[in-house]
Amino acid sequence: MRYFSRLVLAAATISATAISAMPAPVLAQEALKIGATFLLGSEDPTAGSAGWALVSHGVGEKLFMVDKDGKLVPELAATAERTGDLEWIITLQPDRRFSDGTPVTAAAFAAGFANTFAKSKTAAATGGKLSFESTGELTLKVTTEKPVPLIQALFAEWPLVAYTLNDAGDAVYTGPYAIAELRPDSHLDLVPNQHFEGAGERSPITLRKFGDAQTMALAFETGELDLAFGLPSEVLSRLKANPGLTVKSFPVGYQYFGFLNTERPALSDPLVRQAVDLAIDRAQLVAAINGGQPATGAFAPYFAFAPREPRSTDLDKASALLDEAGWTVGADGIRVKDGERLHLQVFAYPQRPDLVTMLPVVKAALAKVGIEIGTQVVENLNEVAASGEFDIFLWAQHTAPSGDPAFFLNSMLRSDGPLNHARYDSEEFDAIIARFSSSGEAKRRAEIALDAQQKLFEDVPVTFLVSPSWHVGVSERLADYEPWGSDYHVIRPDMGETR
Repeated sequence: MRYFSRLVLAAATISATAISAMPAPVLAQEALKIGATFLLGSEDPTAGSAGWALVSHGVGEKLFMVDKDGKLVPELAATAERTGDLEWIITLQPDRRFSDGTPVTAAAFAAGFANTFAKSKTAAATGGKLSFESTGELTLKVTTEKPVPLIQALFAEWPLVAYTLNDAGDAVYTGPYAIAELRPDSHLDLVPNQHFEGAGERSPITLRKFGDAQTMALAFETGELDLAFGLPSEVLSRLKANPGLTVKSFPVGYQYFGFLNTERPALSDPLVRQAVDLAIDRAQLVAAINGGQPATGAFAPYFAFAPREPRSTDLDKASALLDEAGWTVGADGIRVKDGERLHLQVFAYPQRPDLVTMLPVVKAALAKVGIEIGTQVVENLNEVAASGEFDIFLWAQHTAPSGDPAFFLNSMLRSDGPLNHARYDSEEFDAIIARFSSSGEAKRRAEIALDAQQKLFEDVPVTFLVSPSWHVGVSERLADYEPWGSDYHVIRPDMGETR
């Protein structure tokens, strides 16, 4: 009950304006207790990956979304109509309200999106800087900087959570829950948004952040959590042997891969990057994390734009490439060139525990071809990745969050992409993905994505490793919870609570 008490106190901090606009509050039951290794860092939707986290935590929504069946469908929008090469008219659903009780209008969303595009380079990855104009209460004119043949996919991208700004300049959202208290290093308390359908059927929620997945698993095992999202593979057999616990596993749209920093001395040579790619055994990585399958490329295998064949392992060829690059095997088995040892520093981060599990497997694989590996686990992944102070960075990313391949390739691998952590610079690759602006037809876009991946296989700014499965523990109270959508919809209107 300590969570409930804290939640009641936290709920009292919601602004007086918001409370006065709400119907009678519903805090009639103990909060659901959810654990995860990630947590919203800021209520500012333009800060880092907050756009994703706000939707994942049930606070925000988007104009379009990818549903449980993997289909791109309207969420806050009703329709989208292209009216010019660079212009679209989006009609919003009627009778929606923000969590402070004010009605959703095109003008309100225009203010929010304008704020996003003024502050977020990632938001502009696909269509350039967008401008917005309300042409009616529920009709929003959108003008893109570059042609966007599939605007629905753009508005399903994670930076584009929909919101408005209140008189104080704070963001206000439309999702099934509202924020009562956020402490980014500890927890997030949520209360049902009284202006979202079915509010009276939802319990308040406390989302706790865990520094490591093992501690979270112990908390789940001792009954402290109703839902533990992202259980580590090492504990699955132990948890499944406990008849009082339920663990559900599901395939996700994330890919595990490694950024190869093309500006580092050794990895600036494509031959060395190709050798790294060939030396890693994906099947061993899958075995280590107890779930998933070897990656075939940049996308999960159920997408039409994913290659069919797993990436290959060939130690002899990897060794030959390193020989060709001038790295010869020294007396201790480590390769040397011009007096320098072939040493690479590989990073991972604990928010995705599978990546930490994969570190020693990667180290052992590269040692077989004479590459000396140092490993490091860091929490401030975005800061380190942006600094460029790494050789290889193991990374987890949903590479098609909008059901379309363009956003990942544009934002993380285009030469001027805002999240191009590999520092990859290829005019040929940029020209391939520029073709996305010419067609909204799914088959044609899949062909472009496959061409782009073939170029990545040749240049290896990233090494694609595993298409994972994830594991979620649920208590009897959430026995009907069904995980889907990777971690883009962890907290939803339909939590599957039994009473």
